[in-house]
Amino acid sequence: MVRLYRQEQWRRFEPELDLLGGTGQTCATCNSIALPVTPLPDFIAPPLDLVDDLRDQGLVAARAQFQTLYGGRTNQVWKVIGEDGGKVLKLYRAGIRNPLFRNDATLEAQCLRALDHTGFVPRLRATGRHKLGQWVFYDHAPGSPWRDGPALAAVLLQTFHRLNLPIEAPKGCNGSTDLQRHGQRILDGCTSPARQHLEELRPTEQVAPTLHTCLIHGDPVAGNILVAPSGLTLIDWQCPMQGDPTEDLALFLSPAMQHAYRGAALRREEEDQFLAAYDNAHTVERFKALRRWYAWRMAAYCLWRVENGAPDYAAGLELEIATL
Repeated sequence: MVRLYRQEQWRRFEPELDLLGGTGQTCATCNSIALPVTPLPDFIAPPLDLVDDLRDQGLVAARAQFQTLYGGRTNQVWKVIGEDGGKVLKLYRAGIRNPLFRNDATLEAQCLRALDHTGFVPRLRATGRHKLGQWVFYDHAPGSPWRDGPALAAVLLQTFHRLNLPIEAPKGCNGSTDLQRHGQRILDGCTSPARQHLEELRPTEQVAPTLHTCLIHGDPVAGNILVAPSGLTLIDWQCPMQGDPTEDLALFLSPAMQHAYRGAALRREEEDQFLAAYDNAHTVERFKALRRWYAWRMAAYCLWRVENGAPDYAAGLELEIATL
């Protein structure tokens, strides 16, 4: 039996995107050309007035120590050192658009509250607003980013997808038409010659929308699944959606995302282990039907990242193209 637990750790955080309605459905796509990702100032400690607010609420001690958790490119994250294992303070930055990943503090807080009983998310302690942006404050738990054991990750996602949660999240892409529209909007924000090559590689197979939607994480990459002796933790709930569960499968299995977070794409046998452990034939077969569409959209995203100051995504771009 897999025990699911919780945590937060460093990673690169993706900024906010616009939501665009299409054919009667709100799909998590970019409504305009996304702006380059720019980091927050690298504060040694949180803003003093925010720390004072936390102290007034009794959330941190008078002499609390803050340790910067590096890796963020949009949000600033600190661990609050404490005998109880510590807490995490995440200060959000709004206003920057990203064509694939949201950055919504309100949704993260809602998800942490709704999923608290499951044991596989951090426990939310408080949330609020500062002049620099919204913040969330929650428990820190030990764990390392996922590197192996695909079956465990599959069981975690399937356990989550089976829940019926009253979260009013935006609708995700559902079917090949949505994915085509979303991928093209990402490419519309690109200018290099590779854009035309990707447009030529666009899949042609049509897959209808599914009626079996649920709350999905929206960014369940290896860096957002933490492994500890107590079990697994799914962190960074800033871009959830009501959508097709195949989207979470595609993001976890994405060669580009696996390369970005653990240095290598999954081997074929590891992918097979993941899909077998997910244990939902309908969703798995649907993912296989949509896989090239997800790869094409991810290739477009990698190109956008390369053109906006993240050259390390070039390797991911080539991996997704190979999938196509």
